[in-house]
Amino acid sequence: MGMAACFAAIDQKTSDRLRLNPDELEDYLYPDDGDGEPENYIDVDKAWHGIHYLPTGTSDEGQPPLSWAILGGAELGDDMGYGPARILTPEQVKAVAGALPSEETFKASYAPQAMEAAQVYPDVIWVRDGDEALEYLVENYKVMVEFYQSAASRGDGAILWLC
Repeated sequence: MGMAACFAAIDQKTSDRLRLNPDELEDYLYPDDGDGEPENYIDVDKAWHGIHYLPTGTSDEGQPPLSWAILGGAELGDDMGYGPARILTPEQVKAVAGALPSEETFKASYAPQAMEAAQVYPDVIWVRDGDEALEYLVENYKVMVEFYQSAASRGDGAILWLC
């Protein structure tokens, strides 16, 4: 199964409500008894750590605003299995949207051996799968870029969590 990164864009009213009532977070993120998804939801599957690594150059947190895209924000609520969810403000979402590199720059940063050495999750695929692993990253990166651009254009914040 493994860890995937999930994202939900949220308006200010929802952000305020969830900050005041973090016990409502799980019901918001997993509506319909876990059978549904929140509005404006995406996931980038297991590509999340590679998507973080290529623009930041690190498997750890890195420098904002690029580090906020996957690992940023303030903790919100209880541990959801792989740690607590994190919440980004609308200003942080706009900063991320403006900082994310172009697809070409993202692709040019691909370094399978370095990613394997840095234990970028899932560390077994980078060298083994080569260009196919890069395609997997790019496909999911484009989904994330669109998410941040759309959320920023609406003035939304975001919730990020490993699911």
